[in-house]
Amino acid sequence: MSEADRLRILYVDDDKDIRHIVKLSLALDPAIELRLCADGAQALEAAATDHWRPDLVMLDVMMPRMDGPTLMIALRGMPGFAKTPFVFVTARAREADVQSYYAAGARGVILKPFNPLTLADSVRTLVG
Repeated sequence: MSEADRLRILYVDDDKDIRHIVKLSLALDPAIELRLCADGAQALEAAATDHWRPDLVMLDVMMPRMDGPTLMIALRGMPGFAKTPFVFVTARAREADVQSYYAAGARGVILKPFNPLTLADSVRTLVG
């Protein structure tokens, strides 16, 4: 498989256990290349210093210091991220919350708890 055929995903979540589940879940698809960050600051630092650019960014909504929507806005303002799709992964499933994520420009919303066996397929569907 060539580098161009891989789907690059950046996943940002402050919960270590959820990051681990996402890592295991997305590893079921050998064409997915995953990078993990524990918070918004780490994601911004990686985006500023790393030449690796994701095809999709998945963000937890509720994180300390910088929530997912704020991080999405910050990343979108960085070189190479203006057209990157963002997906929120969250337990905040009220209709008003979900609609606000879409209104902010999210490509999709994956609700926690998600099915680890189908996460890669769900992500591929959202990327299109």
